[in-house]
Amino acid sequence: MNKYFAEFIGTFFLVLTIGCTAIGHGAGPFAPLAIGSALMVMIFAGGHISGGHFNPAVTLGVWLRGKCEAKDVAPYMMFQIVGAVLAAFAVKVLKAGDAVTPLQPATMPSLLAEFLFTFALVYVVLNAATAKDTSGNSFYGLAIGFTVLVGAYSVGNISGGAFNPAVATAISVLGLSSWSKIWIYLIADFGGAAVAAGAFKVLNSAEDVPQSQQQTEAAQVAAREDKYSRT
Repeated sequence: MNKYFAEFIGTFFLVLTIGCTAIGHGAGPFAPLAIGSALMVMIFAGGHISGGHFNPAVTLGVWLRGKCEAKDVAPYMMFQIVGAVLAAFAVKVLKAGDAVTPLQPATMPSLLAEFLFTFALVYVVLNAATAKDTSGNSFYGLAIGFTVLVGAYSVGNISGGAFNPAVATAISVLGLSSWSKIWIYLIADFGGAAVAAGAFKVLNSAEDVPQSQQQTEAAQVAAREDKYSRT
């Protein structure tokens, strides 16, 4: 259960930051910096416990990549969404009386914006946090947080810059987005995550080779090199 609660906590504070910086006076043009930073610190805080997904799309991508057990997928997503919704209600209390300006996203631009930057986010997560060649690095949280920051600055005025179905649910609760538009985020975000996982597997195909086979192939190469060195 520890990893599920880690996902709850991380998603809660991510959404709390989004709501508090986007509603009322908030953080203005610095909101994406605060949001990316919140994600970064929560990943560093909970990544060693749960992997630091805090996003159902990321969970989907990590599962498709083979680094999340199937039995954890539904609980991860459930705790992420519950954390996001509770954070939305906390924002309603903290920002009571502040005017909420709903987004009016155009369908096709929003679909494309959410798809592209969710792809980018999940692609960075998989390469920075799950690849063998970057295993044990100390920068993964920064890379992931800054991907969200870049996406928020780039397309936040087009789609709202969710890149996360849990965030999409929360902004619908907050009135920042209409419930009738949530399908845009669900399709684009999960779709972007799935394509990113496919791209990772194509570009890192060696990671799908069983370790025993890799060892056998390495031994065969070493034997050939030894044979040639003696001739």
